[in-house]
Amino acid sequence: MSAGTLPSAAASPNTAALASAAALPNAAALPNASALPLTLYVHMPWCVRKCPYCDFNSHQLPSAAPSADYIDALIRDFESELADLGGRPIDSIFFGGGTPSLFPPEAFARLLDAFAARAPLAADVEVTLEANPGTIERGLFAGYRDAGINRVSLGAQTFAPHSLERLGRIHSPADTFRAVEELHAAGLHNFNLDLMYALPEQKLEEALEDVRRACALEPRHISHYQLTLEPGTAFHSRPPPLPDEEVAYRMQSDCQALLADNGFEQYEVSAYARDGARCRHNLNYWRFGDYVGIGAGAHGKITSSLPHGVERTEKARQPRAYLEQVGSAAARAGRIGERKSVPAGDLPFEFMLNALRLNDGFDVVDFESRTGLAASAVEPRLRAALERGLLEFAPPRWRPSALGRRFLNDLQAGFLP
Repeated sequence: MSAGTLPSAAASPNTAALASAAALPNAAALPNASALPLTLYVHMPWCVRKCPYCDFNSHQLPSAAPSADYIDALIRDFESELADLGGRPIDSIFFGGGTPSLFPPEAFARLLDAFAARAPLAADVEVTLEANPGTIERGLFAGYRDAGINRVSLGAQTFAPHSLERLGRIHSPADTFRAVEELHAAGLHNFNLDLMYALPEQKLEEALEDVRRACALEPRHISHYQLTLEPGTAFHSRPPPLPDEEVAYRMQSDCQALLADNGFEQYEVSAYARDGARCRHNLNYWRFGDYVGIGAGAHGKITSSLPHGVERTEKARQPRAYLEQVGSAAARAGRIGERKSVPAGDLPFEFMLNALRLNDGFDVVDFESRTGLAASAVEPRLRAALERGLLEFAPPRWRPSALGRRFLNDLQAGFLP
């Protein structure tokens, strides 16, 4: 999402909306963990090669396949989190990385069987596997399907060979086409394609051509996001020549129009879906639901009854340190990793950082039920954003305006402690 300095002349507020906003409730609502949706994130941190733009917790894989010890550790890690589930069913499971498709189908079958034996899973649980087109052998998706995977996120990124090389990707456009053919053959029609725009020296027509090619492959979901130079990456230390801000914004807006013409509705900053294909796992993040995180460097968010409120969990980042952490005597006797309570003063920003990414925004009742704070904790800031033209209020929902979506960083910053 392009973000710049907000123009001084913002859109004028709607008087009726301001009047309605004055009626916000003031009673606090305690978080009710048993009513919150719950999802599971499983981190598999290895890649064949680290991409120069990637700031995720990923590590280059030695010549050998990932150790089976890691699967054992994930199961023990999950067992340590059971006390926080409170009997809630797990609505979605997301295997992320790294490159989870470096693991064989048997590893996922074992994990999913272990999860189901230890906790309730929703009858229609969404199970997503991230995959790199360059790591998929013929017939492999059928094996993943049989293991229990029912959704795949394929990291296409671009269909231009020179851009793939510049991005350090190990696959070719032909690998993506073959992987998609394999997905359809396996009956895994519910798949996402990751695309990036504003790539080094990319032209507008090249960005549009990537979208055209992606749509022709008939995914049900497309993630379309701008390349950014994240601290700690090779691109950050040695920046490549990128399109300027105005060109990047033109790419974003023209690609959005093309996606809409092809039946993909934007529901979040970088997420576009056909009817019924919104990613349930990511929606839970953006709606400030609870999630368990297992694996090296995995993060989680768990809500308990006050005074504990919202807690963040974090596992050791390095795979070797994580295996030692899980295998320690203390871990076998209790919970694994670090746990920190989120200060009440930080909760408005944490909630808005997620909810304001959604095109349809949020209901204040959701803010109260998921933070334990009264609406009055954010009412002045909501009013200020409304007056600046960054928010719209259509009772009972607050949502970013067109200006707020373009300058999302400014909008979110208005809720910092």
